[in-house]
Amino acid sequence: MNLKGKDYITTRDWTDEELEHMLAFSLRLKDQFRCGEATPLLRDKSLFALFFEQSTRTRNSMEAGMTQLGGHANVLNPEKLQLSHGETVLDTGRVLSRMGHGIAIRNCDWGVGNKFMRDIAAISDVPLINLQCDLYHPCQAAADIMTVRERFPNEEKGRKIVVSWTYAPSYVRPISVPHSEILIMSRMGLDVTLAHPPEFKLLPEIVDEAKANCARNGTKFEMVDDMDAAFEGAHVVYPKSWGCLVTEPDREAAVKHIEKYPDWICNERRMALAADDAIYMHPLPATRGQEVTDAVIDGPQSAVWDQAENRLHTAKAIMGLTM
Repeated sequence: MNLKGKDYITTRDWTDEELEHMLAFSLRLKDQFRCGEATPLLRDKSLFALFFEQSTRTRNSMEAGMTQLGGHANVLNPEKLQLSHGETVLDTGRVLSRMGHGIAIRNCDWGVGNKFMRDIAAISDVPLINLQCDLYHPCQAAADIMTVRERFPNEEKGRKIVVSWTYAPSYVRPISVPHSEILIMSRMGLDVTLAHPPEFKLLPEIVDEAKANCARNGTKFEMVDDMDAAFEGAHVVYPKSWGCLVTEPDREAAVKHIEKYPDWICNERRMALAADDAIYMHPLPATRGQEVTDAVIDGPQSAVWDQAENRLHTAKAIMGLTM
């Protein structure tokens, strides 16, 4: 399967076969990494990675991944580029696409990020990889379904995953992770439960697509506003804070909505409601004591460190296939 030159802006843009090919390649690269085998698939190639927000796992998975593939990642700070002095997005994109072999962008600005990426992708001669925007986080989604399949080998279909809002009052987080989670998990045959307080809705068209995915697979999709009810019998719990950007565009007011629900935390009592073999997942960083207790994130059911490692292997697969 030839994916060279294909953008990876959302998993929605890739067919089932293309996603399966990428996931299979990720497993192969993980085996080679653990065996110490060299994988110089992108020797002498350059990736321009433009970060508008802070990053730990995303930046290092791309940067280390490019090195392990034999290439180099130029990590770019917008404040150090002429973008900060008025150069247009399209002019910047044209230049970068002429100098390298791939462009990757993280821009979570609400109403801006995804459009910014698609504008550059439209005029770029090299593939564009979405490192998280206001709507999607497809690199995280790839690592997460890989992790679920590793924990439930050949048994993920029909398992119940809960994507739940959690309390974290410091700032308004993007909704790109829950969007991407319900899209990829419903598409891969899991039962999906979406749980959140009334103010923290996701975009209706994303929810509708997840429902359609479940209907096509003969699986279940449900929405609840009770975290306990959501956790009952779940095999995968994915409690993650996000902002009420769909219902409340004012940031100051949005933070006040968060403060209404301090009891939406993943703790030992709630984990006990889930299935005996349930796993806890989070894209990190998790706000300890607010989103999750130490006993859960550091406990035997936690899969967060597997998720974090799989960000490397899926990033390498995406770059290796598209660049």
